[in-house]
Amino acid sequence: MRIFKRESRSGKDKRKEEIWYVDYSFEGRRVRRAVGSNKKRAQKAMDIIKGKVESGKFDIQDTIHCITFKKLAEEYITYAKKNKKSWKTDRGRLKNLISSFEYWKLKDISPYNIEKLKEQLIDELSPATVNRYLALLKHMFNLAIKWKKAKHNPVKDVKFFKENNRRLRYLEEEEIPVLIENCNQYIKPLVLTAVYTGIRRGKLFTLKWTDIDFRNSLVTIENSKSGETRQAPMNSKVRETLLRLKSENKSEYVFSNRFGKPFRDISTAFHTALRKSGIENFRFHDLRHTFAAHLAMAGIPLLTIKELLGHKTIEMTMRYAHLSHKHKAAAVEILQRRIEIAERHQSDTPIITKKKDELVS
Repeated sequence: MRIFKRESRSGKDKRKEEIWYVDYSFEGRRVRRAVGSNKKRAQKAMDIIKGKVESGKFDIQDTIHCITFKKLAEEYITYAKKNKKSWKTDRGRLKNLISSFEYWKLKDISPYNIEKLKEQLIDELSPATVNRYLALLKHMFNLAIKWKKAKHNPVKDVKFFKENNRRLRYLEEEEIPVLIENCNQYIKPLVLTAVYTGIRRGKLFTLKWTDIDFRNSLVTIENSKSGETRQAPMNSKVRETLLRLKSENKSEYVFSNRFGKPFRDISTAFHTALRKSGIENFRFHDLRHTFAAHLAMAGIPLLTIKELLGHKTIEMTMRYAHLSHKHKAAAVEILQRRIEIAERHQSDTPIITKKKDELVS
């Protein structure tokens, strides 16, 4: 039994990618199967197989007939296009799921693996949105069982989040420059752009320079969460930051690591910046809340905030309505002042009367 790696080419640009395999023999049969691009994951898969062989619970038939998650995803999208109006939304969510389980055999995905996925998603998304990912995954496994591609559904043993989307954590005005200053050189432009545009982390990670229109100060966001392409405006600070970054960055991606590869995980760097800034109980996704919250407190109409966030319904944006209470109070104060001015004007105006004989004549 061993693990080994091979190079393969994937994607439209045919970029090289290292894929790890497990290689073993059982009852005279040799099995080789791809596990993924992570060596630790391959070693863990190998350890699981060894454990099952030693305990007498290993079934060679499971290995031979079980498909990979990537294959299930392809078959599911074909099914969804014909049966679901929201298939484009599913396709968008599948990108995150495939990045986690791409070359995994369905039988190797356990409730523990799903729990780890929950931990990753909740760092960026709301509980309700994470639940939509879990629901999609659960539906896919139910179909796989129906199609005789899997024997069990690991999502059945995973507890969904309580959907309380009223959590609204955002930075105060004085905290924003402190956090940006404490970010390292690689994530500073990313964090600044998130604060001033409200674009989600996943979309920022995949932005390419071809998505940036410096002439019109617009960022094109392909396949947004709502399933539509939209454009987000850049203020002068974001535009200047990205122009400077473009002159230094030779990668096709706007935000990339030192090797020119797009970011996949910046948790360590971001949490270090939070610690240095003395900011607690804060997620990267809360930068999006910060963007919307300060717009609301500046008196920007909720419909405008809805468009800037790319929300499909105004209900999703209404959570920020209570933050504009000071501006609502100011509005009714304006009404009061207008009425008072009118009253004073009326009291100061002399009443003109005419004598009776003047009226008669």
